Amino acid sequence: MMQIGSTLPALNLNQFHARQASFKSQMSPLNPLMRSTSSSSSQSLTRVHLANLEKLLQKPPLPGNAPDPPTVRQNASENKPVQKKGNSLLEGLNLARIWPAMMANEEMSPRHMNRLQRLLSKTDEYSPRNNLGRRWRDYHGFNDWVGMLDPLDENLRREVVRYGEFVQAAYRYFHSNPAMPVDEPPVPGHVALPDRSYKVTKSLYATSSVGLPKWVDDVAPDLGWMTQRSSWIGYVAVCDDKREIQRMGRRDIVIALRGTATCLEWAENVRAQLIEMDKQDQDPTEPTNLTHGQPKVECGFLSLYKTRGAHVPSLAESVVEEVKRLMELYKDETLSITVTGHSLGAALALLVGDELSTCAEDVPPVAVFSFGGPRVGNRGFADRIKEKNVKVLRIVNSQDVITRVPGAFLSEGLDEKLRNTKVGGVLEMLEENMPLAYSHVGVELRVDTKMSPYLKPNADMACCHDLEAYLHLVDGFLASNCPFRSNAKRSLVRLLQDQGSNVKKLYTSKAKSLSLNLEREGMPSFHSCLPSPS
Repeated sequence: MMQIGSTLPALNLNQFHARQASFKSQMSPLNPLMRSTSSSSSQSLTRVHLANLEKLLQKPPLPGNAPDPPTVRQNASENKPVQKKGNSLLEGLNLARIWPAMMANEEMSPRHMNRLQRLLSKTDEYSPRNNLGRRWRDYHGFNDWVGMLDPLDENLRREVVRYGEFVQAAYRYFHSNPAMPVDEPPVPGHVALPDRSYKVTKSLYATSSVGLPKWVDDVAPDLGWMTQRSSWIGYVAVCDDKREIQRMGRRDIVIALRGTATCLEWAENVRAQLIEMDKQDQDPTEPTNLTHGQPKVECGFLSLYKTRGAHVPSLAESVVEEVKRLMELYKDETLSITVTGHSLGAALALLVGDELSTCAEDVPPVAVFSFGGPRVGNRGFADRIKEKNVKVLRIVNSQDVITRVPGAFLSEGLDEKLRNTKVGGVLEMLEENMPLAYSHVGVELRVDTKMSPYLKPNADMACCHDLEAYLHLVDGFLASNCPFRSNAKRSLVRLLQDQGSNVKKLYTSKAKSLSLNLEREGMPSFHSCLPSPS
């Protein structure tokens, strides 16, 4: 005031003091938090108007349901409005319920947009790798992963995703150079592993051999190239980093196998007759005396596993030879053997695990991590795997049809329920006489496409069987009764590139705009990334 008085003329100063005396704290009559006692009647009217507005905007209650309690109610004794504690009047309007469009905008709020932008960045962000130490046998299936699957243990989640990425490396290498020389042995190439602490020690080949009728061989003996072909199918790798060995608690040997990629491999897949494991050369069409519990596997899978190529050994011979060499090389260390595969590779992984478990004395613990694998053999084969103490963790998508073939188109849960009823005896009898009496092996980790907030609930078969979709679902899986975890780490780049038609439009449109922003900032868009195998 001293400063004002020193700068204003005397006449203006008197007018300023006169006006200042008439100034009072004015507040809007629509402000429900007004404290002035002179405007208490305005407060009451404002609250009543807001309460009437809320009643007008609320949807009428459904028949048989009690209406929601009003946010503002009139006190009969004091004739004053009473407000619900903890909620303001505007919060009680529940605008998201009145205008559903606001809910979609909330899903794409700045916080969610930042999360989507992070998941679209090309730099992979992984869940933390904790020290497994003395518990490595638990994560390797020593106790069949009891208590670790539902809810999913965070360390096991990271290990499952990591082994799935080893299979993706097999897909990438094969698709980069699918051709293989026919007249000379193949030259091993460089496989880019997702984990630099591992090194590839052996390339693996599988030979498809689909026999033609004898009269075709007599008429056209030069058609052998159409019925037999060897293809690169995977690799053997071993952990070679001291820090990683210390973190995992052992030196890990990994066998990674890709899925179906050639026409002859597809032809092997449909040879669904069960055949005895020690009688691969028998004609599957000839009648045989079946014995209950006798291990049998699919004819096509066993053919791919056991057949030698013109210039390469069979898959069975290569794997056993290399694992024995590594066991001898690291015989003074704690070792583990992990076999992982997707689709056809998941089926072959079971055959590899079965053979490795008895290939030598003092074989390290063997575990199989399979993604989207079909049935491989009968219940006798499943019992044989269990007796050999081979631990199998099957990652299954509920919408993936491949996991329910070959054999009866039933889920494992329904099959178990039927066996516990009077129909169980009939199933046992059919198993002894049916050529397609298949059964799954091991412990199941079930995910669901419908749990992903990004994928359409009616995603097609290709998406439900895609390996990248599997890793996306595992990375977001918390438990069977919980939603997709909000702090999922896996990038959406590959999923959007290969399965864009199965991603919800809300996210594809936002992803396109975000990818343009990333390009402007000098970062590559998701179109330049390697495709996901399918």
